[in-house]
Parts: sequence; structure tokens; C-alpha cells
Amino acid sequence: MNRPCGLLRAVLLGAALALTSPPVLADASLGGRTLSYQDDAGRTVWSRSYPTDLGVLSGPLTQGGLSWLAVGPALYAYAPSGEQRVRLDFPAEVSALDGGGGTLQVTAGLGSVRQTFTVNDMRIQNRVVLPPDAGVTGWLARAAAVPQVGLAEAAAQDPANPFLEVRLARLAQAQGDRFGAVSAAQRAVTAAVPFPAAVALASQLETAGYPAAADLALGRAARDWAARGYDPALVVSQEALRAYGDPLAELSVLLSQNKLRRADAWIRYLRLTSPRFEGYPETYARYARILDAQDRGGEADEWRQFSRDLSAGTLYNLGPGSLLILQGAARVLTLALLLAILAALLGYAAHYWAVQTADLAPLGGRWGGWLRHPLSRARRITLAYAGFGEKLVLASLLLGLLLSLSAWVWTGRVNARLLSPVLSAGTYGGAWFYDGLDRLALSGSPADIALIRGLASQLDGDTSVARQTYARAGNAPGACILNNLGVLSAAGGDSAQAKSSYRQALAQDPGQMPASYNLGLHPQSPETGFQESLRAGQPRLCYPDQQTLIQALDTPPGASALGLLRDPWTALNSLPSGLPRPLQWLWVGLLLLLSAASLLWLIVPRLPGGREAGRSLPYRVTALLLPGAALLEGAWGSVLLLGWALTLAVLAGHLRLISAGALLGSAGPGLTALLVITLGAIYALNVLVFVLEELRSARSGRRTGQD
Repeated sequence: MNRPCGLLRAVLLGAALALTSPPVLADASLGGRTLSYQDDAGRTVWSRSYPTDLGVLSGPLTQGGLSWLAVGPALYAYAPSGEQRVRLDFPAEVSALDGGGGTLQVTAGLGSVRQTFTVNDMRIQNRVVLPPDAGVTGWLARAAAVPQVGLAEAAAQDPANPFLEVRLARLAQAQGDRFGAVSAAQRAVTAAVPFPAAVALASQLETAGYPAAADLALGRAARDWAARGYDPALVVSQEALRAYGDPLAELSVLLSQNKLRRADAWIRYLRLTSPRFEGYPETYARYARILDAQDRGGEADEWRQFSRDLSAGTLYNLGPGSLLILQGAARVLTLALLLAILAALLGYAAHYWAVQTADLAPLGGRWGGWLRHPLSRARRITLAYAGFGEKLVLASLLLGLLLSLSAWVWTGRVNARLLSPVLSAGTYGGAWFYDGLDRLALSGSPADIALIRGLASQLDGDTSVARQTYARAGNAPGACILNNLGVLSAAGGDSAQAKSSYRQALAQDPGQMPASYNLGLHPQSPETGFQESLRAGQPRLCYPDQQTLIQALDTPPGASALGLLRDPWTALNSLPSGLPRPLQWLWVGLLLLLSAASLLWLIVPRLPGGREAGRSLPYRVTALLLPGAALLEGAWGSVLLLGWALTLAVLAGHLRLISAGALLGSAGPGLTALLVITLGAIYALNVLVFVLEELRSARSGRRTGQD
């Protein structure tokens, strides 16, 4: 009787404990760098481990019956069974997950730049702009670097990583399993990955010997490039290309191996997605030369013409290196003016040395006079003996030197800003872009700045901000903004207003391709071909060309020159001469002192001794060695002097004694012969003028003696 009662009490007690104790619920937990999932009974069902080199782990967070864990820039969702349901790729390392309010919010960022994304239905709802950071874009390939003994298991656990399948294909190939290798390669190209990973995947498939699979991967990369808002109208730097799978390196390898058929697939991928990549003229020219060697001259000419067409919209249509060309011209002109100034000063010194020495003897000599009678010595500097014409020539040369230095400073500054990563990543928009744009501190045309910022907002899908930004261009926006306003109207369903905007844009700029494309006029350009093949049915946005970017980045060259005249010390010390700071200060100080003296002495009367100076032997030697230096009172002297100095400066640039490669780099050896002939002609003309001056001086001397 006691036993049944005791058993009944035990059962009742167990039921009470079960009702009052909290149940053990299935959940995922993180221990170190291992994610584990436990069932309702507390048993571990599955686990995943993540190496430290994959980045910071955030989570796990349970939502919608899935366990979410961020690993570096990737976000994984796991089912209770351990199946990987999705991998989402973010533009930077994920730093936080938040499931409050039933919506998954993911925060990712680089350094101080942070951006929050919304994840719904296992999709990122915001636009994801991938910055040219190899640490982010190459993360998926690094995640596949698992030991070979665990390769098959890793591929089963992470089926969305195609780089694991490529490794399996190579392993099967090495083992003689052709069917297994082909199957693994086919599985690799079915995975959805961002375009940088797709390009890197294509490169690995190319190397492994699967060209058809590589072509499929390149096609997926091009479609993802277009879907993310990247565009062929924008420049892509080589650094960005390296972060985006480095298609240029693969192309170079194939060309060096003379695999033209495969090289054609890669160069056409570049031509479709990013034809304006940094260094494209050299790459297209190299490809054209190879085609010429294959007796395919028609194709070679087509590539050369394509390369020339891309120069439209650059500064003076000089091509992508237009600023470097202008900078080279500024360097050559600066050297020429420096040579002319030094020659003029040597000519003055040789001409007036004797009379100046005689005038300075009572003051303590040429150097002692500065200590004993500094004001009187300053009145008797060499320039004080020169005639008005000679002083005017020197002042003009110095003013020209200041302007050429201003052009050198401006081109260097603007070119450095133009190569900023935010402007050479293939697209605009995203937190990383806006942060970089703020640090650039655009100081140019407000209308062009409005175009850049408005376009970025439009690409990000923020139409209200885009309209407000475009409005900053004023009541008469440019053709590019008008076209983009038309695209906004079309997206809002107002097709009539959209067509009106396109027509206004085309009326303002008849050569504008986007407006012409949107009106159905079928213009032919790399951008419209890209739009038709990868964004069919979508209106074409207008992107800023190089001239627009330059106008947005900085003040015009004229304003820069005025800034130099207002504050020459600061402007000249910012010149990238490469000299130590004390030497920079020294030459800038001497230049400004000489400029001030030449301008001041224009209004100071000439000393009487200057008119009495004869034609001494040093003066005659100087006149023969430095063309025009002894004839600066007349027009012939200036012409000879500048011609001589400019010829020497161009020769120095051609021989790479100074940096002028962008200006003279493509010049052949015939330029050297032409410059030598020109120099010889200048010296011959100088001798002729010198002889005539000697005869005139002799006649004048005889006439004076007779009087």
C-alpha cells in the first residue's frame, strides 16, 4: 500500500516540476569561433567553426526560424537542420545585428564609415555598393582556403561558395575523374556571387582549363555589375580592377601566352563593363598590334578607333591623360622660361659688368657695397643699367614663369583629386562614396557638384534627395541634369514629363547620348550598347565626363592663377618640386624677389652708365652662346631667346631629363633630329643677327669719331 502511494507522489511531483520549470528551447549559440545549434533537449545538433582570418563574428540572432551569423562582410542564415539557406554579401565587415521590431537590421562599415541595411525575405533591401577593397571583395576566395582533407565537407556545408567547387574540380581532375571535375566546375558557376568574386572565379576556371565555365562566370559578373549600378561611362582605376577580380591581369597573361581567342573574351568583358579603365589606350593598342601581326588589320583598326572615341568628353579631347599632358606642357614651358630668364640675366651681367664695376668702386666694391652703402648698392644692381625694353622683357618672362608654375600646380592638384578612389570605382553612391566625396571637399562649379551628388542619390534610390540636389543647379540646369530629371519622372510614371525633359536636354546638347537613347533615336556608343544588353527597357542616366568632374573638383585655371598672384608664397610652396622644404623656400624667395625687382625697376630711370656700356669680349661671347640674350632691346632678341629656350626644354623632356612623358612619350626618334636642326637654325640666325649688329655698331662708332 505504501509503494503505490510513494509512486503516485513521485509522478505528481515530476508533473509539478515540469509545469513550473522553463522548457529547454532549440537555439544557436556562439562559443569562441564555433556556432552550435542545440535542440529542445539541449543536445548539439550541428556546429560550424570559422577561422580568425575571416574577420569578426556578429550574432547569432534568431529570426524567422533561422539563425543569422555575420562572418566578416558575409551574413549567413542557417536552418535548424544546419542547412545553409543564404549568404548575403555586404560592402564591409558587419559590426552589428539587430532584430528589434521583427526586422533584421545589419550595420556594416569601413573605419568610421557606417551604413545600416535592412534584410527582408532573405534579401538585402538597400543598394550594396562594393568599394574597391580587396579585403572585402576577395573574402569569399579566402573563405575557401580550407585544408584539403576537409574540402568535401566544407563544400557540403557552404554550397554557396563556388571557390570550394573549383578546388574540388581541380582535385577530381588530378585524380583522373573527368566527370567529377566537369560537374564541380558546373556547380561553381551556378552560385550567386557579387561581380568581383565572379571575375576571380572566371580567372580560376580559365587557369583550370574550363573556358566555357569561365565565359559563364564573366557573363554573370557583367549582369551583377549592371544590376548594382556600376556603369561603363565612369573611369575605373587599376587598383579598383585588382579589387574587382583583376580581369586586366588575366588578360595580360592570356596575351603573353598568345591565347587570342580567350583573350578576346576577357577584353570584351572589359570593353562592355568598364571600357575607360585606367591605362586603356596602352592595352587596346597592344591588342591591336597583336591583331595586326595575325593579319587581322580590320579588327585592329576597329579597336584603335574605339580607343580614340573614348577620348570624347576629356579635357580638350586629349584622352584620359589630358591633365598629365597639360602638366608636362607646363613643366616644359617652365624650364624654357627659366632658361630664357637665366640667359637674359647673363646677357645683362656681361653687357654692364664693366660700367657697374666702375660705379661700385667708390662704394666699397661689388660685395662690400652691400655692407657699407646698402641703399646706394641696391640702386646699382645690374637691372638698373638695362634699358626699358630689356627690363620689360625680363618682367614679361617672370610673369610668364609665374603663370606656368600656376598651371603646373593646378594640373597636379586636380589630377591627384581626379584619381581619388571614390571617383574611379565604377559607380557612385553608398556611405563609403559620400564619406570620400566629403573629404575631397569639392570647390568647383555648384551645378557640376549637384550633378555628381544628385546622381549618387538617384542610383541609391533616394529620389526625393536626388531632386533636391539637382535643384541646386539653379533654374537653368545642364543637359545632363535635365536627362536625369526625365529618368526620375519616368520612374514616377510621368512619361510625358520624362520625354519633355529628354527633349530639353537634347536641345541644349544635341550630342548627348543618354537623352537621345531615351527618346528612342538609337545612338551608337559603348554606354548605349551596355544599356541595351544588360539594362534592357530601362532609361539611360547621364554621367559626368572628365571635363565635368574637373569643373566640380576645383576652381578654373584662371582663378588658380589669380590665387597665385594674391598669395604667391603659399601657391609656389605647394608646387611638387620634390626639394627639401628649406631649398623650396630659398628658390621661391629668390623668384619672388627677382619678380618684385623687375617690376619695380620698370619705373626706375636707367642709370647713365648703361647707355655708355660697350660691346666687350665677354658680352660678345655671351651673345654668340645664348641666342637673343644680347638683343633684348628689340623684338628679334625675344624671338630668338624664347625659340632657343623652348627647343632646349623640349629636347630635355624628350631625352627624359625632365618629366614630360605624357606630352612627349609617344614621340619617335625623329623628334631629336628635328630639335637639333631647329637649334642649329636658331644659332645660324643668331650669328647672322650678331654680325649685322657688329657692323651697325662699327658704323655708329666711326660716325661718332668723325663727329
